[in-house]
Amino acid sequence: MQKDKPPFLQQLTGKEKTVAKKDDNFIMLPTVDVCFKGLMYNPKVRKGFIAALLKADPASVRETILLPTALRQEYPDEKLGILDVRTMMEDGAQINMEMQVESFKHWDARSLFYLSKMYTEQLNKGDSYEKLKKCIHVSILDFVRFAEDDTCYRTISLCDEQTGKRYTDLLELQILELKKLPKELQSDNEVIRWMRFLAGKTRKEFEEMAGTSEYIEEAYRELERMSADERARLEYEARQKAIRDHDAIMKSAWENGLESGMKQGLEQGLEQGMEQGLELGRQSIIQKMLDNGASPEEIMGLTGATQGEVEKAQNEAAREL
Repeated sequence: MQKDKPPFLQQLTGKEKTVAKKDDNFIMLPTVDVCFKGLMYNPKVRKGFIAALLKADPASVRETILLPTALRQEYPDEKLGILDVRTMMEDGAQINMEMQVESFKHWDARSLFYLSKMYTEQLNKGDSYEKLKKCIHVSILDFVRFAEDDTCYRTISLCDEQTGKRYTDLLELQILELKKLPKELQSDNEVIRWMRFLAGKTRKEFEEMAGTSEYIEEAYRELERMSADERARLEYEARQKAIRDHDAIMKSAWENGLESGMKQGLEQGLEQGMEQGLELGRQSIIQKMLDNGASPEEIMGLTGATQGEVEKAQNEAAREL
């Protein structure tokens, strides 16, 4: 079990807990994973968000225990290593939540892997299957995964393909696509409210959403506290820089690869084109010599053409007749 405070706040000294004065209007964005994780370390924020995901009254969510996430190290040197928040409910069910800002190949397979890993890790050698509790993997995406529809929040579980009946509720994926949120707040769905808060970009947007529930209001207050903390801000900015650097490296690699590929393709195309042009020119010469009554032997001797090339020209001339 971890304390309800993120690592960078646990380590602060009195002098480090100073308010950043460089930009009084600065506010962290929850789409940066260190910020999201910091928000989820607040027990009231975590309780409100989980209650929304479970479609439950927050009063019924009596306890959420933070579990160690040994899947990766803490922050800045991990570049795009995805930071997750893993919790256990009072009944033993587990929820793993992550903020993901970029799409990448095999994302679906990776999500299933971590959901399955979370499920199987519940049992030790000799344990009964009765000990297995529900596991939910929640992916908050700042990109579009399902481009074929406008649905921004979906729940995926194991179902019978023919009847649509759920096979089990022990495994569940929840996917929140922030980029697909409607421009106006038109839903009283609590998850949609949280999504709009997490997708916020300005203080005004955060303040507007803070008025929709006491739990989102607490999230805004926590966001303000983290944004005013110099050490937390340094962690946040280091994380942003790591992401930008990674993006720049990947973009540069893509552009260099594209440029190299185009150059290679052009060279190959020119080479193939010249070869095809020479072949067509030779075939034309052979055809004219045949038309003028030259024998195959004479043509091969004068042009260096092969017997196959001469026979090809003869066959084409025969087809034209």
